Amino acid sequence: SFAMFPAGRAFEQVSNSVAYPQLNAKIGANHDGITVGDDGATNQCCEDFALMRVIPGMTVICPADGPETYAAVEAALKWDGPVYLRFGRYAVPEVTAGDAVAPFEIGRGRLLREGKDVSIVAVGYMVHLALEAADLLAAEGISAEVIDMHTLKPIDAELLVGSAKKTGAVVTAEEHNIIGGLGSAVCEALSESAPVPVERVGVKDTFGRSGKVPQLLELYGLTAAEIAAKAKAAIARKK
Repeated sequence: SFAMFPAGRAFEQVSNSVAYPQLNAKIGANHDGITVGDDGATNQCCEDFALMRVIPGMTVICPADGPETYAAVEAALKWDGPVYLRFGRYAVPEVTAGDAVAPFEIGRGRLLREGKDVSIVAVGYMVHLALEAADLLAAEGISAEVIDMHTLKPIDAELLVGSAKKTGAVVTAEEHNIIGGLGSAVCEALSESAPVPVERVGVKDTFGRSGKVPQLLELYGLTAAEIAAKAKAAIARKK
């Protein structure tokens, strides 16, 4: 179903009737974020990470591409307990295929590119844009590490902390409100063990609107250029 319905309209049922008794239920939510496009604000759910992440015992997953979606569904079916799976609507390039990428595992992020100057932590649709941003930064002599944080809960704090300690600066990128989603989860994890400068790319505490996807991505700053700009801002803050 559209993410707005299981995460928003059915929040109380999911919390009290699924998570509280720890039912082995898997919730598949699609048409999330602003890439829903013309359907507009009432169907563009940019709050589901926050809503689902706060429910005790709920696992929250958002794959980056087709291969990772297949792997995430298979892993979720084997996982004991409730799982919220967020699927995108808009087509994305494959970025997680190939032997160089670690096998999918719930709660373990995937290091897609190593770097030394800044860590870019992305989820879902934003992962391929994070890789594009790393290319833009490389052209300027900046080495960016790229992490696909497909599982927001339980988040891979070990990978996050290790990367943050190595690079000293972090950027998060998500097709979600910057409040309560990946950016918040990363800041929560790092504040305890590796407090470094963090810049967040995402929807800035506002609702969506109708429009063509490319124009909406530009309007809301969900672009490789914005990620690269935030990366440079994070690097500047650590000096």
